[in-house]
Amino acid sequence: MDATGPNVVPAPWYMGKLAALDTETTGLSPEQGDRVIELAVVHFDNGEVTDRWSVLVDPGMPLHPDVTRITGIRDEDLAGQPRFTDVAAELIARVEGRLIVAYNASFDRNFVMREVARAGTSMPQGLKWLDPLVFAKELQKGQGAMKLGVVAKRLGIPLEEAHRATADAECAGRVLLALAKDLPPTFEATWDLQEMWEGRQEAERAGWKSRQQKGGRATLVGEVDGPRNALGAGYPLSDELDPVRYMYLRAAGRG
Repeated sequence: MDATGPNVVPAPWYMGKLAALDTETTGLSPEQGDRVIELAVVHFDNGEVTDRWSVLVDPGMPLHPDVTRITGIRDEDLAGQPRFTDVAAELIARVEGRLIVAYNASFDRNFVMREVARAGTSMPQGLKWLDPLVFAKELQKGQGAMKLGVVAKRLGIPLEEAHRATADAECAGRVLLALAKDLPPTFEATWDLQEMWEGRQEAERAGWKSRQQKGGRATLVGEVDGPRNALGAGYPLSDELDPVRYMYLRAAGRG
């Protein structure tokens, strides 16, 4: 039987080669000198995990105590570990030819691109990044908070070790696969949908921030997920999903 004949339905895009990626970092902004301290890439093929890779990275600077508190990573864990320059080639090899998946992808992409450039190289041309957060905000609208662990729980996906790169990367990949049943079967249509939804979400977030700056009470539906915590009363309402990143935003007066 001809497996490539005209009557054969092609497999949907999410059953192809995915590389779920996550980073842990010293802070919020690579432009201001923050660095990656942990990096993970988890391969999915045909909807199943086929490989996990992670590495601790020496950032060349001490960690803020709250980073250690949230991630469990200590300065002594990073002492003697490779610098990003030493692992850049391995990262590139592990994402080449694959669709990258990252939750709140702009953050990880910003750090990775900056670190790779600092290492004197570049990511492969034509890489595409899909962000499960963009899809969750639409497909789970009104159902609660949009932090990775909360979205995963609604989908019945466990997250055993939140804020560690391998666990977060794998969870992001599984969340995308779970949401994919409600997304178009072709990658081109899914990509167009991501761009459209992401643009709309950015506009909504800009409007919310503008109202906050004017002193209005503007709570986005689904942003509150339980009691306030040590990060401050604004965290559950913030559009920043990661507590480490929010910590730095709050310290800078932007949280």
